[in-house]
Amino acid sequence: MTEPQGESASLLLVDDDVTFCKVLKHALEKRGFSVAVAHSVEEAIPLAEANPPEFAVVDLKMGGAPGLVLVETLHRLDPNTRIVMLTGYASIATAVEAIKLGATQYLAKPANADEIVAAFGHTASSDVRIKAQPTQIENLEWEHIQRVLREHDDNISATARALNMHRRTLQRKLAKPPSCLE
Repeated sequence: MTEPQGESASLLLVDDDVTFCKVLKHALEKRGFSVAVAHSVEEAIPLAEANPPEFAVVDLKMGGAPGLVLVETLHRLDPNTRIVMLTGYASIATAVEAIKLGATQYLAKPANADEIVAAFGHTASSDVRIKAQPTQIENLEWEHIQRVLREHDDNISATARALNMHRRTLQRKLAKPPSCLE
């Protein structure tokens, strides 16, 4: 497993899921990284140009430009940047494209912080294998709740009504992310 050496290694985390970023940022900081967060490719590019990161975690599908655009930009800025592409839409074609553009590794969501840190140590190759990992019910539920919450502008009461769930039950579920994120 590749751990940052000496001072905190810079890491750029780019995903449009605000809650996922918050949880993963905390987990990566506990592992010694100095994490900057962006929620779109358009937001991430100026951060990367100002200070090219040593490591990056990039979601494939976000609002605006796709993560592959950022992978290519990061690789152009610094070919030594270790880039892990995350996606909930894993396919061999996008995995190969990500590696060709400069990603170090390609992981299907859900991926936890330890898997991401381990992926930084891999050597990039076009022989990409996507881990067949069944999605756990708690992860599917978490993702669904997050989608509905975003659709209701982070309004807990409106989200609870839409999910036909008691507001306090929803708050408990939101307070405890699935184990794959910890």
